[in-house]
Amino acid sequence: MSGYEPIRKVISGNYAAAYAARDARVQVVAAYPITPQTSIIEKIAEFIANGEADIQYVPVESEHSAMAACIGASATGARAFTATSAQGLALMHEMLHWASGARLPIVMVDVNRAMAPPWSVWDDQTDSLAQRDTGWMQFYAENNQEVYDGVLMAFKVAEQVNLPAMVVESAFILSHTYDVVEMIPQKLVDEFLPPREPLYDLADFSRPFSVGALGTPDDYYEFRYKIARAMEDAVKVIRDVGKEFGERFGRDYGSMIELYRTEDADFVFLGLGSLMGTVKQAVDVLREEGYRVGAAKVRWFRPFPKRELYELAKTVDGIAVLDRNYSFGMEGILFTETKAALYGTDAHPLVRNYIVGLGGRDFTVKDIRNVASDMMKAMEGGETSEEILWYHLKRG
Repeated sequence: MSGYEPIRKVISGNYAAAYAARDARVQVVAAYPITPQTSIIEKIAEFIANGEADIQYVPVESEHSAMAACIGASATGARAFTATSAQGLALMHEMLHWASGARLPIVMVDVNRAMAPPWSVWDDQTDSLAQRDTGWMQFYAENNQEVYDGVLMAFKVAEQVNLPAMVVESAFILSHTYDVVEMIPQKLVDEFLPPREPLYDLADFSRPFSVGALGTPDDYYEFRYKIARAMEDAVKVIRDVGKEFGERFGRDYGSMIELYRTEDADFVFLGLGSLMGTVKQAVDVLREEGYRVGAAKVRWFRPFPKRELYELAKTVDGIAVLDRNYSFGMEGILFTETKAALYGTDAHPLVRNYIVGLGGRDFTVKDIRNVASDMMKAMEGGETSEEILWYHLKRG
């Protein structure tokens, strides 16, 4: 059905998230303002005030309370949405476990922002990646269009596997930068995303039961196993939903890793989110200069696309992992995940870690060319070390 007439608007990434929440027919929104997320919930409040959306808006005193309200709403069968960033996401941490443990398909947009101190409002992926073990699925958007599409797909996936989902966009690079976004007519969104069918309904008093009650050692283990299985099952659901989205609307998300000019690549850049838009531009430049290089954008970080990464790794001699984050005492988080996914397989490319753009520092096409040069030298020299390189560090 890709022949539909889209509704085109020049909007920010934050407004794209708000429009997607509206078009998903979200029923409850609970959120607390924080830069650079605030304009998402401001736009949703505007929709409500103008009569454009039938949403119950819950004003709260903190992000912890925002997630608690979404948990309560979702537990009664409502489609619930929230948005936050950085310290706000950290304040939610306890409740993120409650949402996944209760198997609630809440969708949240996190606007990536560097963690304080020192205070920063600029882009950094550490806030969302620090929540990787909470049982939330994570989709990383490269551009404003993917923010809009990602929210719609996240609801459909989450409601099939009964796990919450996080759609992640970059502070200012996407959140406050305007671009053309193709939105989908409401009737077609409704066909793609029908009303939620809850796993259970707390409002059904004919079938009383408790949620979140004490789990003894006899029971707790199995609850966690079921979450693990649901996350594994989500891989197929994500691919199916992404493929369906492409068939209906012309933008295919059937792969959890998007490949760009990798067919004959000697090595690839691997990364998350908006960073990869610049990487694709750099790949075009490098190709003109004779480098056989490609880009691999990880769309879904949780569940991690182990199989797709393995299939890619078998075809290249090197992987330059670009991490806009860092796990203190270890290395870049995507780097760790990449090595773990390839361990024990027959894929043995040189994998090197480049820490880039922390706190929103620019990472340009010129910088990517320098990384490419370093990778080629390492590969030609037969290096096998998995060195961590803090790129463009001004001082130690």
